[in-house]
Amino acid sequence: MAPYERPQATGIRVIIVGAGFAGLTAAIECHRKGHSVLLLESFPELKILGDIISFAPNSGRIFQRWPGVDAQLDPIIHKSDGLLMKTWRGDTLLKQTWSDEQRSYGKAYNGHRGEIHEIVYRHALDIGVDIRLGHKVEDYFETDSEAGVIANGEKFVGDVVMAADGVRSKGRTIVLGYEDKPKSSGYAIYRTWFDSAKLAEDPDTAWLVDNGDKHCAWLGTDIHFIAASVKGGKDFSWVCTHKDEADVKESWQAHAPLADARKVLEGWDPIVQKILDATPDPLIDWKLVYRDPLPTWVSPKRRIALIGDAAHPFLPTSIQGASQAMEDGATMAVCLSKGGKSNVQQAVAAFEGLRYERVRAAQKTGEKTRDTWHKANWEEAKKNPESMKLKREEWLLNFDAEEYAEKNYAATVALLNDTVAVRELNIPFPSEVLASA
Repeated sequence: MAPYERPQATGIRVIIVGAGFAGLTAAIECHRKGHSVLLLESFPELKILGDIISFAPNSGRIFQRWPGVDAQLDPIIHKSDGLLMKTWRGDTLLKQTWSDEQRSYGKAYNGHRGEIHEIVYRHALDIGVDIRLGHKVEDYFETDSEAGVIANGEKFVGDVVMAADGVRSKGRTIVLGYEDKPKSSGYAIYRTWFDSAKLAEDPDTAWLVDNGDKHCAWLGTDIHFIAASVKGGKDFSWVCTHKDEADVKESWQAHAPLADARKVLEGWDPIVQKILDATPDPLIDWKLVYRDPLPTWVSPKRRIALIGDAAHPFLPTSIQGASQAMEDGATMAVCLSKGGKSNVQQAVAAFEGLRYERVRAAQKTGEKTRDTWHKANWEEAKKNPESMKLKREEWLLNFDAEEYAEKNYAATVALLNDTVAVRELNIPFPSEVLASA
């Protein structure tokens, strides 16, 4: 039984492809709004895999709307008071703290991807979302009156389909009218997660795991290394973003020997070397996939929409990829409620109107942060360490996607016939600005 009262059923049949954070959020939020939801996932079972993932306050408030979820997440998330920044040689630049941000913007949730995912997945099942694992979607289709997918040779039909199946989404082909292959961004990430016992035993690294969680970044030319302890210092995770010109193949996420990271980080701070010494072999080698901004996320008949990474992959330095994926799901649920069953196509178009420019602006923050860190003059950075801070802007973090969609749906619909004019404004909130003009 659902732990909250659902509104009256809207009669809108929603099919969601992919049970990542974009798909699960869309499923939970659509269920909350009274839509009928079917979520199809290709994996036969969902395992607790992965390493660190970050959800900023703009998505944290979505978690907090789901009864019981915050209480389950709180014990497993990272709880340091800030990020200590160092040069690649180990010189301390500054410590950027989060206490004022948390008071102003709300709670962030940073922790193990698989552990957080399992809690969200179980919540979706508990409230009654129909999730079918082992259903590989082979094709998408739409008409003026319906949309659907073919999975395992079976046809599934609904009023709207959300493709949340990641950077290799098959839904992109029907939306764009051509196959859009990912390419290398020029960067990749070594990443890992392990027990911190060895670090605790070494006096030189114990400070990273003793007396609560710690968060530290070492910055160098075209490389940055970020380490974090979690669960009161019990677990440890690090990621290393580095140059990588390799082609993006089907195995774009693969294992790499620890020796590869040692080569990249040769000559770095001795503390970094000791962290590597404590790291189990192998690592995950995650190629950062790049795609040019899509001209649209919506299919020609406006019955299929791309959400999450399928629509807009993010650089990790934005610290917004997962958050924007969750905002997509919350926004679409509101749009479908506002439009109703007879105006699903209008609702799908309004979803894109509400989201497109905000997402593009959020993506830009990742590019700016990466360039600030990777192209720094280190002597100048030591003189002006504030210049290295992560930009933590109110427009991005102090935002409620559900509330924003509720307030701006009507104004966005009114502008749907003039999308080009909206796009050319090049601002994060076109509908809000134009609605108040």
